[in-house]
Amino acid sequence: MRARSFVIAILLPLFLYLSLYTWNWRTGHLDRLATNTGMEFVGWVLVPGEWVHARLRHYWNSYINLLEVRQENRYLRQRLEELQLTRMKLERQAAEARRLKRLLKFSSPEGWSQFGAKVIAHKMGPHAVAETIFVDKGSTDEVRKDMPVLTPEGIIGRVYRVSNSFASVLLLTDPNSRIPVLGRKSRTNGILKGQGPDSALEVMYVPQNAALYDHELLVTSGLSDIFPKGLPVARIQSITHSETSLFQNVQAEPLVTIRFLEEVLLIKKPRSPIKAEEKLKRP
Repeated sequence: MRARSFVIAILLPLFLYLSLYTWNWRTGHLDRLATNTGMEFVGWVLVPGEWVHARLRHYWNSYINLLEVRQENRYLRQRLEELQLTRMKLERQAAEARRLKRLLKFSSPEGWSQFGAKVIAHKMGPHAVAETIFVDKGSTDEVRKDMPVLTPEGIIGRVYRVSNSFASVLLLTDPNSRIPVLGRKSRTNGILKGQGPDSALEVMYVPQNAALYDHELLVTSGLSDIFPKGLPVARIQSITHSETSLFQNVQAEPLVTIRFLEEVLLIKKPRSPIKAEEKLKRP
């Protein structure tokens, strides 16, 4: 029984195989079916792979393009910063050239010589010991104490202290500053005194009956041994009279905005002929 079953198990598949082989050889249906099925299988395997490949290639190209764009943006930002710095430098040089041109146009009083200096520091405000600025010229540049300091608009002060290479300038707004002045129109004399930062200047010792005009220009009177005569200093701001005082209460304002100064002029008085002769006679 077992032998019979074994023979059937061997012969039946063989018979079926031969039958299918003969049928396929005659009709070709199995070959076409296998071809179609294989193509479908291969197709369904390749399509997702191709889609994944296309996505990866797209993202990779996008990443490369993004890197190139970032590099280009970084380069453009750097160039923009360089151009902005260049523009700022050129504007600063142009502004400096305009200021220097104005300084060069200034004509110092007859016999006096002038030279420029750069402002390197400001010491102004309620907590400063004195209202001063520092300039880059000193005794080696023939700067001397009490030398007048000004701009083309007017006087700003006088040299206060001097070192070899630098000097401090006491500003006309400092309470220790005193400048003899007179009205350009009225010719009335007075002493211009500083009253500290952000405060008006005071014109002292103007008699009650003396003529003085609103907004009149005040110039140096030349009565001191420091400032030459006729240089503009300030402008009258207000005039009030008092029955209890011998003098008018006169307030004035500086002609120069000192806080923003970058260059100034120093003027040197002519050497006295007598002193020059005495110097030549020294052994």
